[in-house]
Amino acid sequence: MRKITNEELMRPSVEEFGRMEKMPVVVVLDNVRSMQNVGAFFRTGDAFAVEKIILCGITATPPARDIHKTALGAEMTVAWSYCEQTAEAVTRLKEEGYRVLSIEQVEGAVMLNDFRAEEGVKYALVFGNEVAGVDQAVVDLSDGAIEIPQVGTKHSINVSVSGGVVLWNFFCQIGVK
Repeated sequence: MRKITNEELMRPSVEEFGRMEKMPVVVVLDNVRSMQNVGAFFRTGDAFAVEKIILCGITATPPARDIHKTALGAEMTVAWSYCEQTAEAVTRLKEEGYRVLSIEQVEGAVMLNDFRAEEGVKYALVFGNEVAGVDQAVVDLSDGAIEIPQVGTKHSINVSVSGGVVLWNFFCQIGVK
């Protein structure tokens, strides 16, 4: 096997990426404290062509060296905005017709492997703080929750890793049209 070169991968330019169709998914980061995690979300968001990332509360915003270090420039390709209050961002997204799902371990959560994305539905996925998770007030505003099945001794996985797992699942189900 021979490794494929970057040229052979035929990735879109920054300009082409800006014009191309996006997956109908907005990522909401609820008080994510690590800039490396924020950067990882930008890079994953670029890989799966999410519509936008909304950075809330204490979540750092570009430009920032530690975000760039992980994002590798994806913070310049993925649309983003900042909102001081996550609940305000979620309320606005619901008004815009998004189905808001918290990625959290809560009563009534649907296991990711059982979740089926619906065609034609716009989704907003809320990922929470590395220690506290998604704020309860935001969970209460959500239309539902998704939990990633786990069998190990730890009760959770890193927030940016959970972002990759969930966004890959959505990409497999609804992708980019």
